[in-house]
Amino acid sequence: MNNRCYIEATQNLKGAINGAKFKLDAGVHPNRELQREWKEFGEDQFIIEILENLEYEEDDSRTDYKEDLALLQMIWEERLSKEGREFYKK
Repeated sequence: MNNRCYIEATQNLKGAINGAKFKLDAGVHPNRELQREWKEFGEDQFIIEILENLEYEEDDSRTDYKEDLALLQMIWEERLSKEGREFYKK
């Protein structure tokens, strides 16, 4: 198998994982490279994992964490790149 990653930052973790798997199984995932390899190699050859959970204050009145999540995604992409990982093109 290859050394490629697909990273998605989301406020709805369970929904994002279920949605991605559904799209991949249905053959309609927007990332065509990932979709092709999912079909070619099968689900068993892929690992879905949570890299990090965003920590926030329980009494924080904010409900939109898109900027924080985008920053976390950039940090993880840089970290994984330094480890020699490649990414599916977006």
